[in-house]
Amino acid sequence: MKPKTESLEARRRRLESIIQALKQKYPDAPLALRFSNPLELLVAVILSAQCTDERVNQVTQTLFRKYRRPEDYLKVSQAELEDDIRPTGYYRNKARSLKACCRMLVETFQGEVPRSIEEMTRLPGVGRKTAAMVLGNAFGIQQGIAVDTHVRRVVERLQLSEKKTPEKVEQDLMEWVPRQEWTWFSNAMILHGRHVCTARHPRCHECVIAPWCPYPEKPDTN
Repeated sequence: MKPKTESLEARRRRLESIIQALKQKYPDAPLALRFSNPLELLVAVILSAQCTDERVNQVTQTLFRKYRRPEDYLKVSQAELEDDIRPTGYYRNKARSLKACCRMLVETFQGEVPRSIEEMTRLPGVGRKTAAMVLGNAFGIQQGIAVDTHVRRVVERLQLSEKKTPEKVEQDLMEWVPRQEWTWFSNAMILHGRHVCTARHPRCHECVIAPWCPYPEKPDTN
């Protein structure tokens, strides 16, 4: 349990204990999204906004057979692409983002997904979360920590950061989490937030990091 006043060194030790417990629970911490190359992961992450990974995987099972290169997304009409991704929701905006992103990939990056967070965040519709997720999981490049809604929720309950924006939360986490573990940590926190530390009725009774969590209510959920 975190005391009301916690020194930086105490927070560091608490986080080390949290990381070790998460490693026991999620040693590999794979993404739920299915992909076979960086472009597929980039597309899948864009489609995953406001959509479940399961639904995205259902859509991309067919989508990735039709669209193999960035150029393929540019050859079809907006309406056709919208129809292909419709089940993921917000399909008009997502189709526009995919086309704009793939256009820059072709015109600026020779059709290849760039390998730096600075270049990736130049792509339309790609923020630091998406860039960090793609770089870490597709290339093994540790240049950021993907802070999605699950990560933010778990971090807030653990009181590891008092910041209110994903970018500032990420900066705090990058100071504390060893760089070689940034991608694993993000993936593990996403899994933990999705399956245990849920938004409603968190399963605190089966949480492996509960001994180091100050979340006050500790509800007895079944």
